[in-house]
Amino acid sequence: MADDHTVISTDNINWGMLNPARGEASPKAADLWGDRTKDMATGMLVKFQKGFSSPPHIHNITYRGVVIEGLMHNDDPSAEKMWLPSGSFWIQPAGESHITAANGEENLIYLEIDSGPYLVEPEDHAFDNGERPINMAEKNIFWLNVNDATWLESGNAQISYLWGAPETANGSFVKLPAGFSGSIESDKDLKAVVVKGSASYQWNNQPATTALSPSSFFSSEVKGKHLIEADTEVVLYVKSTGRFTVK
Repeated sequence: MADDHTVISTDNINWGMLNPARGEASPKAADLWGDRTKDMATGMLVKFQKGFSSPPHIHNITYRGVVIEGLMHNDDPSAEKMWLPSGSFWIQPAGESHITAANGEENLIYLEIDSGPYLVEPEDHAFDNGERPINMAEKNIFWLNVNDATWLESGNAQISYLWGAPETANGSFVKLPAGFSGSIESDKDLKAVVVKGSASYQWNNQPATTALSPSSFFSSEVKGKHLIEADTEVVLYVKSTGRFTVK
């Protein structure tokens, strides 16, 4: 970790409990940036055991979820199970009653909030904040290539816009093919989580390299280049406060 950028490999993630009061029944959690217990934006990993199913509940704030591993369901308590695999995305509005369940041998999501703290509250506290939930299974993600998106300068990279606006806060999936050798460049605040694949990472041609695998994280707050050498096809979830380019 440095003042201008951060990189966290999968092996260096510090795990705790999402809800310590529930003991071993609680999902495990790890903040990648921010602090979920404070009034601030935060991105965290949450790990669920197979067969986990929450009671109906609400959250005090809206969150975005990205499935990294396993099969996840997040919906109205009366909804039929719709298992979302790796590479899927959802938005859960504040105040809306729902359940979360997991059905893979290993289940891992990235969860992101724009303000905190992140709280779990009983269903009888439900309220309507005007937002509506979104569930996007991996098979329904629509990808754009270099002919469709000005953010792409690499002919083989692809992007899928998920939320927000290009000139302000936004989130997207970026897909890099196996053998990709290039960069993600930005002069804005940028955060990225590896959803699928393996690669090596460098910041601005610095000599240190980091192995990236699912749940790894890198970020920057200044203008610079995130250099990536992809061993396999890589899918990233990228949150940015403005435009970035894939070269």
